[in-house]
Amino acid sequence: MAVQGITPSMGTSLAGTSTAPTQGIAPISTAGTYTGHAHPAMPPELEQTLAMLSAHRSVLGYLLLSRGDQVSIIRHSGVVFEGEHGKKYASVIGRIVESVQTGLEEISGEENEGDQIRFMRIRTKRHEIMISPDDRFLLAVLHDPAT
Repeated sequence: MAVQGITPSMGTSLAGTSTAPTQGIAPISTAGTYTGHAHPAMPPELEQTLAMLSAHRSVLGYLLLSRGDQVSIIRHSGVVFEGEHGKKYASVIGRIVESVQTGLEEISGEENEGDQIRFMRIRTKRHEIMISPDDRFLLAVLHDPAT
């Protein structure tokens, strides 16, 4: 069941932006933690999507993460992702995506070579986390499905 106002296409807008996400480098610190690494400037479409996500009443927060050997937080919203707790979430989300991608590669065989995760949704008793991976970024949104 889709959350009202939040669809998988919002998360996949990372890959769908017309501006290449690696053009221009600017630190981002307006709505969350900036880790000190040089990260690309946000395309306006992504800024709008993140603002819309933050404003949704069921959203507890989001993490925008860089992909690589070590996942780092580019930007976040919500107290649940503050400080060490946010770093733990970032690390776990990175491991979840890599683990699922590895499993997908193991079972897909040669005929589906190059298949990639587009969107993941994990539901627990209390929360739901939606993850939209991109080649360079991961967008994770935590929300309370009861609201």
